[in-house]
Amino acid sequence: MGMQVNTNIAANNAYRNLATTQNDLSKSLEKLSSGLRINRAADDAAGLTISEGLKSQVGGLTVASRNAQDAISVIQTAEGSLNEVQSILQRVRDLAVQAGNDSNNSDSRIAIQTEVTALTDELDRIGKSTNFNGRALLDGTASLSFQIGANGNAVNDRIAVDLTGTDVDALAARLTTGVAGGKMDVLTPSTVAEGDQTFTITNADGSSSPAVAKLGAAGSYDTVQELATAMNAQESFSSLAKATVDSDNKLVVTANNGGAITHLASNGIGEATTTGVVDLDFTSAAGAARAIGVIDTELKAISTSRAELGAVQNRFESVIKNLAVSKENLTAAGSRIRDTDMAEEMVKYTRANILSQAGTAMLAQANQSNSGVLQLLQ
Repeated sequence: MGMQVNTNIAANNAYRNLATTQNDLSKSLEKLSSGLRINRAADDAAGLTISEGLKSQVGGLTVASRNAQDAISVIQTAEGSLNEVQSILQRVRDLAVQAGNDSNNSDSRIAIQTEVTALTDELDRIGKSTNFNGRALLDGTASLSFQIGANGNAVNDRIAVDLTGTDVDALAARLTTGVAGGKMDVLTPSTVAEGDQTFTITNADGSSSPAVAKLGAAGSYDTVQELATAMNAQESFSSLAKATVDSDNKLVVTANNGGAITHLASNGIGEATTTGVVDLDFTSAAGAARAIGVIDTELKAISTSRAELGAVQNRFESVIKNLAVSKENLTAAGSRIRDTDMAEEMVKYTRANILSQAGTAMLAQANQSNSGVLQLLQ
């Protein structure tokens, strides 16, 4: 090999290897200082795409878990108010039982009615004021939907909570104003035709139930009282309603639950008209007994609503647990792709550091390798 000065192949080779080593050393320092194996797309293009998708999922699950927690708070707010509503109804029922005793004089019953009025006013206030972040919960209009998934699937990533059936406003109105029984103009029982008489009764939850009385052939009844007795003798009717006769010799049908009565004119019995019978009437033992039935219906409806809310709350708690597990597993998967294995990278750094020092020394030696040419020039 000749001796050249302009071109030092050994020095160029040492320089090239040193530059490669310095680049590796720089990357190792970056990974060790950031803790990330992928700091730019060039580090692992496919891994970056996958890890970013996992990162979106983890972020979405984190927010979804907070959403589920908020949903539980909404349910707890509504259920807490319903708990107080139920307590008020229990107190009103106790007062109804107390009013049913004829040891009470008129003043005592007026005092009972005064407390009941105050309690129903509070029910009305609860129904109007219960809200979460400005959203009314117990006025019969709340139909809520909660995002509990990281994606946009309306079926799998959302849970609907329907509170439209829980209307404390309407409950208070029913207890305050009451509903009327049905009065039929049956002045000539002999004209009543054979067939079913269906009296539609409105329940506390807004649904309806039919009280059916099967009547005999025309001429079977001589008086309105006989007609009422025949109706009360039938289980399909008496289980839901009661027939009586008023001072005007008119048939009065009252629902056992205090609900409204609807009846269309047919078979010789007139259409139902208002009698002015109020649900919560504590002025008599009969009125108090009817009030107990009304309140029992309302208590059952509130208990059903609370049970439904409790079931949904348990569902949200399961959602939170499931989201936590999914988030943990997705985070682990993303970590394996994107995070630096510090031990492995430290091995690479140490290797690159030693090679860098050795390369620097060898480049110095290579730069001095052609110095022998000076001896030929002396």
